[in-house]
Amino acid sequence: MTTIRRPLGLRFWLITLATVAGMLVTASLGRWQLSRAAQKEALQAMLDARGRMPAMDGRVLLSQPTMAAAEAETLVHRAVMLEGRWLPEHTVYLDNRQMNGRPGFFVLTPLQLVGTPSGGVLVQRGWVPRNFQDRTQLPQVQTPQDVVVRVVGRVAAAPSRLYEFGGGESSAGGHGAEGSSRIRQNLDLAAFRTETGLALAPLTVVQTGEAVGAGDGLQRDWPVVGAGVDKHYGYAFQWFGLCGLMALLYVWFQIVRRFIRPRSQPAP
Repeated sequence: MTTIRRPLGLRFWLITLATVAGMLVTASLGRWQLSRAAQKEALQAMLDARGRMPAMDGRVLLSQPTMAAAEAETLVHRAVMLEGRWLPEHTVYLDNRQMNGRPGFFVLTPLQLVGTPSGGVLVQRGWVPRNFQDRTQLPQVQTPQDVVVRVVGRVAAAPSRLYEFGGGESSAGGHGAEGSSRIRQNLDLAAFRTETGLALAPLTVVQTGEAVGAGDGLQRDWPVVGAGVDKHYGYAFQWFGLCGLMALLYVWFQIVRRFIRPRSQPAP
């Protein structure tokens, strides 16, 4: 019995064209994710190299206003050691911040550096839980005054910003706009300098260990600094997998079932 071949109609060519286009798009997206992964690997290598550098003196940060932005960026993630006195009257509590899945405050306090009477650095000291019965109550954080402490940490940009509704009510108790309460949703470093009158460095320091001479009980389980290389490899695997799936489905439905399978069927 002679097998009758079905003509290749418009539907066949439309499916072929759509499959080829889809494979080209998904393959190109997979290649793009691989290129992004290569960029992130270079960034991760740079972060690791900065982390292995010797700790800087904190007074280097005070010279940042005279440096170019690109030069200041090279100090981010560098290890640093600060010596100075806390200024607890300017402590700020950033609300709705999580650590280990628990909501609470990030505690930020300026540190007046030794040998620089007018210069200081804003230190992201750690995390503390909040009082959910009284959302306006400030947690008790041990902050000794007029005592020289030594703080070990890493250089960081200004604290990350969270979304807040318009209207300017940044505090948890609705006490008004940013700058009117110690409890705030976000903190703008330049505005904070103007508000306090302190000559603060434009970069902050994330404290990574207990301050020598001042135990405060804050948690410092900061997330590991990483460039996120693995997620790009995961995305690339998904795009290439989708490309291969389209090719497999096309071969099965448009070639095997149309041309090969009918020839292999036995005659009645």
